Amino acid sequence: MRHLWRLLFFVLASATAHAQSIDTSRVISLPTEALEGSLVIGHAPVGARVSVFDKDIRVGADGAFVFAVPRETKGSVRVTFTTTAHESYSKQVKVLPKEWVEQRVNGVPPATVNPPPAIAERIAREQASVVEARKRNDNREDFLQTFIWPVKGRISGQFGNRRVYNGQPGAAHSGADIAAAKDTPIKAPADGVITFANPDLYLTGGTVVLDHGFGVSTNYLHMSRIDVKVGDVVKQGDILGAVGATGRATGPHLHWGMSWFETRVDPLLMVQGQ
Repeated sequence: MRHLWRLLFFVLASATAHAQSIDTSRVISLPTEALEGSLVIGHAPVGARVSVFDKDIRVGADGAFVFAVPRETKGSVRVTFTTTAHESYSKQVKVLPKEWVEQRVNGVPPATVNPPPAIAERIAREQASVVEARKRNDNREDFLQTFIWPVKGRISGQFGNRRVYNGQPGAAHSGADIAAAKDTPIKAPADGVITFANPDLYLTGGTVVLDHGFGVSTNYLHMSRIDVKVGDVVKQGDILGAVGATGRATGPHLHWGMSWFETRVDPLLMVQGQ
């Protein structure tokens, strides 16, 4: 009789665990498709592990997670979930193609297009410090906020477009350019922590990096002034500084960039419709 009760308990426990894992999987929130160069935000069952590109990514206590679809990704991205019951299953996010156009920028100082060795060394050193700031993986979910525009103005440069400087091909544009008058205040589009602030980088001039948690950060380039410092906790709408034309720029504008670690994405996708 005791053996029968143990067998019954085992069957019931196994069935309950299996039912819970199936029920839990139904609460996953994940887009079925995403554009190249966009962020994908989802929610997994609480306690589940999530992996993308064959690597585990941070998952919040509420199941929130985020990753980026790199520019020119083809096909789909597989997202794998492993529940607390050790069951694994995958979902596919279809990647929607985007047309990238060529943009010509003339009148750029020649030394910024083809810098001499000493300047090239300075650029590499400065960019390495920005890359280091993007490595943070803070357990903050500020990226879940509805982002606001840091400034309003004409979009003079699109993310991902191939740049040609003074007739010489360059890298794809890493952010969005928003034309605005010099000294226009720049607002924090969402809460975050300042992880980098330097008024005089060779290429990008006044530069700020704002971390939003889970590897998501935004950057602000060519600023005429900076009103924040590293370590500052800012709230959405706080003033970060002002629009300028410092560094490699032909006129006053804000270069607004967004990254998931070192993968660049289009920040304008976060404010579409506003």
